[in-house]
Parts: sequence; C-alpha cells; structure tokens
Amino acid sequence: MDKIWQELYDRARAVQNPRTVSPFIEAGGVAAAILTKSGNIYVGVCIDTASSLGMCAERNAIANMLTHGESQIDKLVAVMEDGRVVSPCGACREYLMQLDRDSGEIEILLDLDTKRTLKLKELCPDWWGTQRFELKNER
Repeated sequence: MDKIWQELYDRARAVQNPRTVSPFIEAGGVAAAILTKSGNIYVGVCIDTASSLGMCAERNAIANMLTHGESQIDKLVAVMEDGRVVSPCGACREYLMQLDRDSGEIEILLDLDTKRTLKLKELCPDWWGTQRFELKNER
C-alpha cells in the first residue's frame, strides 16, 4: 500500500509547477492526486485568481475525474509547493463529501514519511448531507 501513496505524491508533484499565468492568476502552488475506486489516477493544481473565483487542486483533480466519467474516490493526496502533504480545505472537504454516499471512506494522506492517513468522515463528523443520500435511496 505504501507504493500507491508514493505514486500519488509523485504524480501530484509532477504537475505542480507553480507559475504566474497572468497579472490576475497564479497556478500550481498546491497539487493533488486522487485514486478512484476503479484504480485510475487523476491530478489537478490550484488556480488562484484576484477575484477569488479560483479552484483548489483537489477540486481540479475531481473535475478531471468527472470529465472522464468517474465519481468514486478511494485515496487523495494534496501537496504544498514546499513538498508538504496537507489535508483538504473546508470547501474541498464539503465537495468531496457530496460526490458519493461513501465519500466519508476516502482515505487522505497526512504524512508521506509515516504514511499516516485518516478518512474524510473524520474531517467531517456529523456531516449534514447524510440523510439526503439515505432519502435518495428510498425513492
């Protein structure tokens, strides 16, 4: 299992490339890689804009995944410009939780060296949307 975390980390770092796109946009300060339940890896970088209409790396990776017809994530890694692994921000946590009824089981890497992880549901206890997933299945 250690190999997959290293691969996800390496794939995120490979696309990171922090850069200024225009006087209003910077990209690549954070990169993310996700492993889907079907075994595919998708990556993304953050896009920071002067008008706050940017996109986090995790959501960019999710957009890439959705574009390719998938919606179930198994593992996620987010990497800062200095190489540190970080957990998703609050907006990304919410976005992840809304993807699938089992999203709380997504495993998130917190430390590459120790391979310390946690599940998304630990970052989002008592999530407000659980009941909506249950209601959808009853219909």
